[in-house]
Amino acid sequence: MKQTDIARRPDRVASYFRMEWATLLAVTLSGVFYNTGLLAGPWFEGRLTQCLLDIFGGEKDFPDMLRLAGAYVAVIAAVQIARYIKRLYVRRFANHINRDMKRVLYGNLIHRNRADLEGENIGSIMTKAISDVDACAEGMRKFTTEVFDTGVALAGYAALLFWYDWRLALLSLLFPPCSYFIAEKMKAVVQRSGTAAQESRGRLSAATLDRVSSASTYRVFGCESQRDRAYEKQLEDYEKAAVRANIWVAAMPPLYQAISMISTLFIFYFGGRNVTGGGWANWDIAVFATFLSCFTKLSVKSAKAAKLFNAVQKAEISWKRIKPLMRPVPMETAAEPAPAGKLEVENLSAAYSGGTPIFRGLSFKAEPGQIIGVTGPVACGKSTLGKAILCEIPYEGSIRFGGKELSDLPSERRWDIVGYLGHDPELMSDTIRNNILLDDERSPEPLLEAVCLGREIAEMPDGIHTRIGTGGVRLSGGQQARLALARTLGHPRPLLILDDPFSALDQRTEREVFERLRILTQDSVVLLFSHRLYLFPELDQVIWMEDGQTLVGTHKELMRVSGQYAALYDLQKGGGDHEAEA
Repeated sequence: MKQTDIARRPDRVASYFRMEWATLLAVTLSGVFYNTGLLAGPWFEGRLTQCLLDIFGGEKDFPDMLRLAGAYVAVIAAVQIARYIKRLYVRRFANHINRDMKRVLYGNLIHRNRADLEGENIGSIMTKAISDVDACAEGMRKFTTEVFDTGVALAGYAALLFWYDWRLALLSLLFPPCSYFIAEKMKAVVQRSGTAAQESRGRLSAATLDRVSSASTYRVFGCESQRDRAYEKQLEDYEKAAVRANIWVAAMPPLYQAISMISTLFIFYFGGRNVTGGGWANWDIAVFATFLSCFTKLSVKSAKAAKLFNAVQKAEISWKRIKPLMRPVPMETAAEPAPAGKLEVENLSAAYSGGTPIFRGLSFKAEPGQIIGVTGPVACGKSTLGKAILCEIPYEGSIRFGGKELSDLPSERRWDIVGYLGHDPELMSDTIRNNILLDDERSPEPLLEAVCLGREIAEMPDGIHTRIGTGGVRLSGGQQARLALARTLGHPRPLLILDDPFSALDQRTEREVFERLRILTQDSVVLLFSHRLYLFPELDQVIWMEDGQTLVGTHKELMRVSGQYAALYDLQKGGGDHEAEA
């Protein structure tokens, strides 16, 4: 693939054709030869018919028929070889287009704002990424195929008809255009039904993911039958939508062909007059058979051309859905951590689009090496704060790192500054080593020791090469959290956001990991989001969030000025290893 070509205008269909010009050249040469060679079929059929009559009349012998049939087979063989070559390169063209479109679309999906992705139906995203791209590539393949198999062939058949009798050719060609007109009128119906089917497919994909990922939960709470009924409704809805989308496309081609074949009445009448000497031209049986065969093939091609219109219209529906994502993919370079810097947050407030601020008036400063604790009741705005710093949601006020406003920096530059560990570890279905190093060649053992996971991994049969399954399903919750933390520490950034990294750990392990975290992040500012407060006295600052308000200070200061914070800390301190969550 020529990346420079597709990078220019991936949102233009024509750019994909230009990118595959070499493949299309092979398609053109073989396609022209194949479809021109198709004209030999009706000619040979007419000659064979005439030869058979001459044999009956004693004018020719069987060897004449045999030689003519041999030549017919040889020509058809050459034509079919050209057809094979054309189809091979057309399929290669479609595969390349499918690959390139998915590369662009996937590239844009992974660069999309997390909030945008979370706000969109996951089934719709999957449908766009798979079904819609497949539909676009298939529509382009059919278009490329039918340009030759239909366009060139129709032109050749029409030229042959005019060669034999231009008056009768004009009469014969009155009805085939009607099929094109009907197909054009069906465009709105096809698009409406196709859009509904794609949307239903997206809902079904989302329901399938939910049914699989939450199967254990539904089983434990005895909800399987209800979820099965809900899933059956989704299946039924998609079945109906798919039938409505395909019924017109499947049912109309026979009608298109029937309309085109009405012209055979003219051929039998006026062609018969030509054979008997009372028509516009003087024909023999060979010419009549050739003309009729040629028109029959033209009618079949006309029906396919009308069907092609509907197929292209379906592809247009998919293209409209994915076009907003078909933008040039940012060129990624190897991420290098930015230098250490000071974090300055001033009068910060953040809200989701169209909503009221989740919190307001937050101001604090942090130097490299400091760990800032962020806590508060459930839904107090901790995750919103993290997303604001990641610039995944708009914010008011200022977030400056190293003297530069984060929202003013390009996303690639922010990736060099901010590291993030979410509450969901987001582990890959790969080995422990690859989950930590992400293709780096260094040893993962120091990082495993830093998160107190080295001994447990060493006891596994395959050690660091153990495959952990989708989402780390083969690991416990605590192992998943520590493995994700090891990955974060292995790719340091001067500003780290850690969202509840110790939630699945016991106090002893949590303290060991925290002590090593303090050493490994001496050059970074760390925001530690947590509900567990017994380590907060050791943090440099604490941010308490509640009811949209924020308090900033040391642990001692907040114990003095915030009754809620003090009560929560005292409750957890008295609970030992069984701390209650806020």
